[in-house]
Amino acid sequence: MKSAVILAINPGSTSTKVALYRDSSEVWSDTQRYDADRLREFSGIPAQEQFRLEQIRKALKEKNTDLNDLDAVVGRGGLLRPIPGGTYRVSQEMLEDLRSCRYGSHASNLGGPLAKMIADEAGGLPAFIVDPVVVDELTEEARLSGIPEIERRSIFHALNQKAVARRASAGLGKSYEEVNLIVAHMGGGISVGAHRRGRVIDVNNALDGDGPFAPERAGSLPAGELVKFAFSSGIQLEGLIKKMVGGGGLVAHLGTNDLREVERRIAQGDEMASLVFRAMAYQVAREIGSRAAILSGEVDAVVLTGGLAFSEQFVKDISQRVAFIAPVMVFPGEDEMKALAEGALRVLNGEEKAREYVKV
Repeated sequence: MKSAVILAINPGSTSTKVALYRDSSEVWSDTQRYDADRLREFSGIPAQEQFRLEQIRKALKEKNTDLNDLDAVVGRGGLLRPIPGGTYRVSQEMLEDLRSCRYGSHASNLGGPLAKMIADEAGGLPAFIVDPVVVDELTEEARLSGIPEIERRSIFHALNQKAVARRASAGLGKSYEEVNLIVAHMGGGISVGAHRRGRVIDVNNALDGDGPFAPERAGSLPAGELVKFAFSSGIQLEGLIKKMVGGGGLVAHLGTNDLREVERRIAQGDEMASLVFRAMAYQVAREIGSRAAILSGEVDAVVLTGGLAFSEQFVKDISQRVAFIAPVMVFPGEDEMKALAEGALRVLNGEEKAREYVKV
């Protein structure tokens, strides 16, 4: 069978990652970094499309990549309405929601449009996105909070969680749809998902909601104390959100988001750094335990992934608490580019049918 050549595009706030894959093997990759002042010249994220497109064209030229050699283009999924996981064809309806920032503004909103523009230039190739952060497969029970006006939302590291879950399933000799897994993605934010037979039926809102505190996230907070703090401190809404997202967790306690720096301080005898390190691992383990209850104890593996999984001590602290649930599998880091290519490849190989995005 002929191998598939796939171009993957992952826009970030001040960069765009571009990589070429032959099947799931990387041929080349390029990370384009942009000056923040240059990006501020644009009226908003959608206005950056042509600028970033030109940079991608330059990378393709430098890498001697002919668009006629491509079989598909895949971009990182942006902020859309809640949708089930999978590989989605980039449609006009999707482009409208991404470009209008109807569901929120983020650099990842450019992934679909950029993939579509390159695919069209290549003669109308298929363009896809894969498992955006808005993947929502929660059960009805998981959505409810104690206040009807406030619903629990599914916002998590869906792309990496789903990709790693498939790799863990393969390691178990089964398909993703045959296993129950608990996957903890541990990066700047931490999300812990209960994967039941290929669907993430419960997961914490890793952006600004519940779950463990993380290098840059406050995680779950005592509700009453949070309300009192908000009203007594005089802090405005924007300032409170920044404190919770970007200024919480390790940043709030220790002034750094780098776990390696925290470990250096611990080695030098910093007791506060040690306490915060242990508390973050404790909270991840607690979240994993709650997901085991959701799966009724029927768990094939606990999977640890993300940048924090490079820390042997952090993994050890968590594993000691959760190994009784199921074997612990560790996949350090995250490979979003490969995950994007793999999602497109599953469709091209007929292993999965491309989903269609429908506006509501």
